[in-house]
Amino acid sequence: MHRMVLRSAKKLNADPTNYNFLKNAVSFLIFIVVIIIVFYSIPELKSIGVSLLASAGILAAIVGFASQQAFSNIVSGIFVVIFKPFRVGDYIKIGDFHFGTVEDITLRHTVIKNPENRRVIIPNSVISSETILNSSIADPKVCAFVEIGISYFSSIDAAISIMRSEAENHPNLIDTRSETEVEEGVEKVVIRVIQLADSSVVLRAYVWAENTGKAFVMKCDLLKSIKESFEKNDIEIPFPHQTLYLRKDENKN
Repeated sequence: MHRMVLRSAKKLNADPTNYNFLKNAVSFLIFIVVIIIVFYSIPELKSIGVSLLASAGILAAIVGFASQQAFSNIVSGIFVVIFKPFRVGDYIKIGDFHFGTVEDITLRHTVIKNPENRRVIIPNSVISSETILNSSIADPKVCAFVEIGISYFSSIDAAISIMRSEAENHPNLIDTRSETEVEEGVEKVVIRVIQLADSSVVLRAYVWAENTGKAFVMKCDLLKSIKESFEKNDIEIPFPHQTLYLRKDENKN
């Protein structure tokens, strides 16, 4: 059934999120209906079912209390499908810790595949109360910040030139400039001085990639290549250090 749902969604060029949720809901309803049919088809089980229904009043409070969280997950899952803060295939970050690609949305939980190829299973009620960062919902392009500090004795212009050259040579970089910006001479990679810190001048390069994955790889590559180019061109990247002064005690014999 799962494969049939995916094929149908692809064939109709539709969002697979609704299909996945419908598949899970239908599977749950079919399971309940089958259980009921089995109980009523077998006389021995039917008598047991009648006994269970007779005692339902006693168990109602216990079951109701125990199913509050489950019902909350179902309602939250329905809201996710209706309002679509994310869809199957979107790259999202939930709260401060969980991020990855949405694989499935069930009645109870949402399955996310993280960059380590592990599945993070999060109850829908938890997701509904968290802040969601969606990198795919409208425009998958991502602007990564590559920040590097240089010493006050190094040339800012030379450092900017090196950072721009390294960024423009990276295969994951995309050009997001409009025709007007190109005509006006706006640089493909914008680099700005964003801070005069205690021991460094902090430069930030704005580099664009097609998606979050490519942006992460590009940022890692650029940190390495820019650091190596700085070393070749005598541009210092400062690091914390301490100076120790030893004072001779003149009164000591």
